[in-house]
Amino acid sequence: MNDPTREAQAPAEAARFWENLYRGKDAVWKGDPNPVLAETAAQFTPPGRALDLGCGEGGDTVWLATHGWQVTAVDIAPTALRRVTQHAARAGVADRVSAQQHDLAETFPTGTFDLVSAQYLQTPYNLPRAAVLREAAHALTPGGLLLIVDHGSVRPWAWHTDPDTRFPSPEEIFDELILDPAQFIAARLASPEREATGPDGQKATVTDTVVAVRRI
Repeated sequence: MNDPTREAQAPAEAARFWENLYRGKDAVWKGDPNPVLAETAAQFTPPGRALDLGCGEGGDTVWLATHGWQVTAVDIAPTALRRVTQHAARAGVADRVSAQQHDLAETFPTGTFDLVSAQYLQTPYNLPRAAVLREAAHALTPGGLLLIVDHGSVRPWAWHTDPDTRFPSPEEIFDELILDPAQFIAARLASPEREATGPDGQKATVTDTVVAVRRI
């Protein structure tokens, strides 16, 4: 039987975890855009409205804004969102960025978007991820794209380094969204490899899992 007290505590625990992660360091991420996102967003002419789910300190958000996008940046951690706003101001694109605090297990931003980005939207806490991503797909404008990029292999510097970890395939992630094929198509299902650098400069070849969903 599930413990309702434990379930009630879970959102608060997740919020504390992420807030403490950002408060504990001057910068958690390098600030560079994720390469699959940059490659994908560059194909939109003209750029439009984007939603960055789990935006962190805003590397992707600010890259999108500097390339003409109007961006709604969403995270659970207030410190991360303050850094997004500061980063946007330094880049001269504060007017293109709206930073909003959401626990996506509880609330979802309003509006419609030409591009929804979910870069490594993975957490050690319970998150109804398929439901969140399904809602993201339904927030797309006609012709809009939901871009999901997940970790597809164990990184030596990750929280969880079990070599026997099984990562779902792009097809499994897409199927889990249970989207109406009359409204949505899989525009890309792929597992590319890349060279990655960890927080302490470690190098490793890692696999990304890429799922791009287009609204018809």
